[in-house]
Amino acid sequence: MPNTPPIVSPQDWEAAREQLLAKEKALTRARDALAAERRRMPWMAVEKAYVFDGPSGKRSLLDLFEGRRQLIVYRAFFEPGVHGWPEHACIGCSLGADQVSNLAHLNARDTTLAYASRAPQADIARLKGRMGWARIPWYTITDSFDADFGVDEWHGHNAFIRDGERIFRTYLINSRGDEAMGTVWSYLDMTALGRQEIWEDSPEGYPKDRPYKWWNWNESYVPNAAPDPKWVQVSDAGEAAFRKRDAGTAA
Repeated sequence: MPNTPPIVSPQDWEAAREQLLAKEKALTRARDALAAERRRMPWMAVEKAYVFDGPSGKRSLLDLFEGRRQLIVYRAFFEPGVHGWPEHACIGCSLGADQVSNLAHLNARDTTLAYASRAPQADIARLKGRMGWARIPWYTITDSFDADFGVDEWHGHNAFIRDGERIFRTYLINSRGDEAMGTVWSYLDMTALGRQEIWEDSPEGYPKDRPYKWWNWNESYVPNAAPDPKWVQVSDAGEAAFRKRDAGTAA
């Protein structure tokens, strides 16, 4: 029998949980502060013209944005020489692909996620269909993109932003940092523009609106549409309840 923690009363359990919760809140605030620093990272101009193979032919890095302002490219290892080839991609990269949330929410924040590997498109299409990854845009690297952006020997997420047709690299998350990726929030927190909400510490002029209000069902996003008025009421009531609870805790 393992040396388990003590068995306590409900009151003692709540007290222990409150002690740990204080540390969790501190961690959340530290994570928000780190994301704010990412939003102030210098940008690196992308000067080389990279070419990818896609389901419909050749695509540039600019094409991968799909018209949106931001792009995150995950370098997934699926190619000859990788364990599992040709039936599977790398086990770790596959676990990550299984965690990718519905991309409609990320797209609603003017951000595109794409995967890139060196496998031919026919193999990528087969893999996506068999593994349930049809929603993930997945391209074939044909040049030095992976080496130039630090992901030729190991997986990683590179974030980019564009100003018209000019592209800039803004951040890289790799190694154990990739463990947290997959949610709308983890992706947005690594981007130059962040979650684009009014509570964030962002440089002057960055896009910001009220939290929660931009949320929608994944099938119901309409560009530039006003928030659902019923949802505004519901989320406002929730925010008010949280503020009341937190004020009582502080007292």
